[in-house]
Amino acid sequence: MALPLVLLVLMIGLGRAGAADHLAYTIALAPSGDAALDTALADASSLRALKDTAPVGPFALLTRARADADRLATALQSYGYYAGRIGITIAGRRIDDPGLLGALADLPAGAAVPVKIDPVPGTLFRLRHIGLDGAVDAQMRAQLGLVTGTPARAADILAARTRLLDALRAEGHAFAEVSPPDAVVYPDQRALDLSFHVEPGPRVDLGPIRLEGLDRVSPDYVRGRLLVHAGEQFDPGAIERARQDLAGLGLFSSVDAHTADAVGADGRLPLTFAFQEGPRHAVTFGADYSTDLGAALSASWTDRNLFGNGERLTLSAAGTELAGSDARVPGYLIGATLTLPDWQRRDQTLQFGVTAEQLYLYTYNQTATIANAILTRQLSPILSASIGAQAEVERIVQEHATSIYTLLSVPGTLKLDTSNDLLEPTRGVRGLLSLTPTESLGGTAGNSVFLIAQAQGSTYVDLSGNGRTVLAARALIGEAIGAGQFQLPADQRFYAGGSPTVRGYRYQYAGPQFPDGIPEGGTAIDAASLELRQRIGASFGAVVFLDTAQVAPGGQAFSGTVFTGVGLGGRYFTSFGPIRVDIGVPLTALRGNYPIAVYLGLGEAF
Repeated sequence: MALPLVLLVLMIGLGRAGAADHLAYTIALAPSGDAALDTALADASSLRALKDTAPVGPFALLTRARADADRLATALQSYGYYAGRIGITIAGRRIDDPGLLGALADLPAGAAVPVKIDPVPGTLFRLRHIGLDGAVDAQMRAQLGLVTGTPARAADILAARTRLLDALRAEGHAFAEVSPPDAVVYPDQRALDLSFHVEPGPRVDLGPIRLEGLDRVSPDYVRGRLLVHAGEQFDPGAIERARQDLAGLGLFSSVDAHTADAVGADGRLPLTFAFQEGPRHAVTFGADYSTDLGAALSASWTDRNLFGNGERLTLSAAGTELAGSDARVPGYLIGATLTLPDWQRRDQTLQFGVTAEQLYLYTYNQTATIANAILTRQLSPILSASIGAQAEVERIVQEHATSIYTLLSVPGTLKLDTSNDLLEPTRGVRGLLSLTPTESLGGTAGNSVFLIAQAQGSTYVDLSGNGRTVLAARALIGEAIGAGQFQLPADQRFYAGGSPTVRGYRYQYAGPQFPDGIPEGGTAIDAASLELRQRIGASFGAVVFLDTAQVAPGGQAFSGTVFTGVGLGGRYFTSFGPIRVDIGVPLTALRGNYPIAVYLGLGEAF
């Protein structure tokens, strides 16, 4: 009587006292001539994936190789090579060689066995006939996107089915079905015929919209934010945009959206949004450092849903200019902001803020209390505008002279942002235009009215196409109109030097100076920067940069001494953004400057 194969193998294994318990093996995958196919074959091979992590004995190695033959043949077919074959040899023997198992069992422990995979794709099969059975019009049939004569790749065929199903659902056919295609292979003609069966089902409208899981968040607030409404035609894309919009409010740890399995009694399709509210309170900590301004340590506490409508109250405090070379002693900043989202209309935010700050810079000392109200409207996904009213009472000491100012201003801004990331942009542009008419009451020069106008922008060019090599540039121009240099309070003048403008120079020092070397500040500024950012491996990066700026002591921009700095930087990329270290060197001589300056922070410099 014939013994079962497994029993026979076990007997052979037990009968060979010298058999290796585990075999190490090397693996070589011969190229097929199709790079994408080679990648798919490598990914499909368990011999390759388990070589180092799951040691095997002779029988298990042979079993693994035979299973690989089937997997790799499937990979060949998925790329349109239906007549291809896979050859696998172990120690130079084909895996169907009846003497292979015995030869492997006789190997000494620790022997390394060569395994070779040799794919032979053969002729590429192409699509010949593409049929579509169902009540769909020509425009919808075109969504299939398959063309006769193109390679019969499984990924393209499955993507076509998904594309047609998505198109039907986008047209309101919530219960549309597209069956997996029937495929007939014609080996002698190297061709594949396909047939899809489609059941569009009826077009349906959305019915009642339920909100589940809301506790502290007001349902009325959520309904006011909804981008979909009962009675609208079913559209899964619109539902997903509505879900993402709600998830982006910062109030929920998760937002799910799902429709019912059938229409209701009214013939409409019920929709449910299920929420899981996030923590109501958040505490954050931050730090940055530069040699000129020293370290800044900050902390904040936020109530994300103060009254149930997404109102945010944030209390913050920071210690600034800690051990900085351009600060006499440390300063502080204490603030509170109340943000009312969707005030009076969707995508319009009203924010109230109160801030108290103290700066002890060599340029000037400032003690200020600021109160403001800012109204911001999102005009489009990339464009926003804001206008506000601000009152500030400040005490300024510069060059041993003390002035008390009351500043009343109406700041207005227009902001454009098409960049793809807040802290690590690799493409897109950013732009900001600000106009701030201000009345200054008090001070040594008396009352004055002036306009602070600034325009700044940055652009990011992905040179490598994958975000690893990026050229970044920024530019700034600003001017104070209506007041002379010393009619402006010291904190309202323009300064250059430091990370915001020209790295390599002391903070605010790259401009006109008093006889004792203290910066005066000016009435206009222009500045530009250029950076080349290069990723190195998965977690590191390097930067080379050039910064330049000039500050006009009076009059318009593009006058005054030009200051230029160059430098190198390093980046360590984390899940929350790149940690930045920049070292700047000044190229223009400046009294009292240092040979180098170091800047440390989170996110790119601009």
